[in-house]
Amino acid sequence: MDILKPHFKQNVGMIIGAVIAVVILAASSLWQPRLLQDIMNAIIADRKERVLVYGIQLIVLALIGIAAGIASTFFAAKVAQAVATDLRAQTYQKIQTFSFGNIERFSAGSLVVRLINDINQVLNLVMMLLTQLLRLPILFLGAFILGILTIPRLWWIELLMVVLVLGLTSLVFSRMSNLFMRFQKWVDNLNSVAKESMQGIRVIKSFNQEQSEIKKFAGAAGELRGLNLTIGYLFALLIPCFMLISNLMILLAVYLVGTGITAHPGELAAIASYISYLMQLMLAIIIGAMTMTMSSRGMISLRRIKEVLKTKPDVQFDPKAPVQDLAGSVEFKQVTFSYPGAKTPALRAVSFKVKAGNFVGIVGSTGSGKSTLAQLMARLYDPSAGEVEIGGQNLRKVNEKSLRKAVSFVLQKAILFSGSIADNLKQGKADATEKELSWAANIAQATEFVEKYTEGFAHHVEERSSNYSGGQKQRLSIARGVVGRPNILILDDSTSALDAKSEKLVQEALAHELAQTTVFMIAEKISSVIKADQILVLDQGKLVGSGTHSQLLQDSQIYREIYAAQLSKTKKG
Repeated sequence: MDILKPHFKQNVGMIIGAVIAVVILAASSLWQPRLLQDIMNAIIADRKERVLVYGIQLIVLALIGIAAGIASTFFAAKVAQAVATDLRAQTYQKIQTFSFGNIERFSAGSLVVRLINDINQVLNLVMMLLTQLLRLPILFLGAFILGILTIPRLWWIELLMVVLVLGLTSLVFSRMSNLFMRFQKWVDNLNSVAKESMQGIRVIKSFNQEQSEIKKFAGAAGELRGLNLTIGYLFALLIPCFMLISNLMILLAVYLVGTGITAHPGELAAIASYISYLMQLMLAIIIGAMTMTMSSRGMISLRRIKEVLKTKPDVQFDPKAPVQDLAGSVEFKQVTFSYPGAKTPALRAVSFKVKAGNFVGIVGSTGSGKSTLAQLMARLYDPSAGEVEIGGQNLRKVNEKSLRKAVSFVLQKAILFSGSIADNLKQGKADATEKELSWAANIAQATEFVEKYTEGFAHHVEERSSNYSGGQKQRLSIARGVVGRPNILILDDSTSALDAKSEKLVQEALAHELAQTTVFMIAEKISSVIKADQILVLDQGKLVGSGTHSQLLQDSQIYREIYAAQLSKTKKG
């Protein structure tokens, strides 16, 4: 609950309003049976004028209760919505600070569920707390005490009912709490399966795996269905049992009053009031059980949100680090890196230097650590050992804005966001002008297809950029990467969807327009980086070669093998 305190402080006025309304609602509910008893006494005594007075008082009290109920719901809803909105924004902001490692540990699917579903559960929790937390104890204690005062000799009936109902409730809810935790985990799992399937729909269809994916989804959905049914059965069991207990207690009370009416004639008028208090007592317990159900789910969701908010990002920037213009030189000093949970390091004791303005190729077999190397340069991860320096500065001591301005990372999987082409390119430079957008598009060889659109850079990008081809998306991603004129540009196999001619034109444009920028190009094909000033050769996480193409042909056996294999394949093709 500690994470909700700051949000409650911001809405103190509304909370006080809700509390006052709840107290009035509970008081009016408790006083109505007393007026009902007064009306019965007046009828028995044949005092019609008192019946009218008490009747009017009862109606007024009921109207006050209705007004208080509406007011309490209004205030509670306002507070709950405000808390949920603020908490969702706070959680989203926290997620934005996470490194890739943090996101992988939670999983993207789980974070989405926490951001949407869990915060909705917290909203319901806050709503319940404000409307029921104070009302139920007042209603419970008030009905219990007033019931005893109404017919003192039947005190044990109320006590028996409370013991039976609370015993049943605790028995059921001890089982439910564990079920709710398992339920949330399976919601995460189902969301992850659905998300993975939607993202890989082309692969699924290409390999005719629709039935396999349907079975996988059905399995996850079946587990969720089973848990939902179990929770539903347990909850459905409560209400009939509650009603059976309350009806038995009422029957017992009526029987005892009826058989003892001669000795206690005053109880004839009091029995209706007593039954009302019994019903209010039962109502308080039933609503309390429902509140416990909702609160149990809400508290689990709150714990899951707290896990996100209390998680420290793996990569933390020094807020006191000065903003500076980082030069384009890069140096790795005995850098070792292991992914969370991995048995072997992805990089092992890697060391190299790159001068500012150089064009550097990075080659190696699949899984050799090429992308990991690039991600460490952009500080998407921190090394497990060793140091990474840019412009002579240790990345752990560099200001975040300085780093993001200096280093631009273009991924192989081009991701565009719904909006316009301009919106996407301006992620690389928020205040980019039309001229700068055109300049960047020209470097990325995107001008040709952008100019075909009537709207130009205002052309719409649909969800998941489904209205663009793979090559077009890569071109726009490269344009986004260069528009801010970074000092270091990392291309992680970002031209894989381009033909050889377009790739060559992109490289020539980069060399001409960004001559002072250090360019790192991760490539599967050596032909893509054959003219590089420096080529880094990786194998199983180790740097096994560094130099120009001609130098590596002489000095690196692995490089010669890769080059020979690719050359042979090209000749056969």
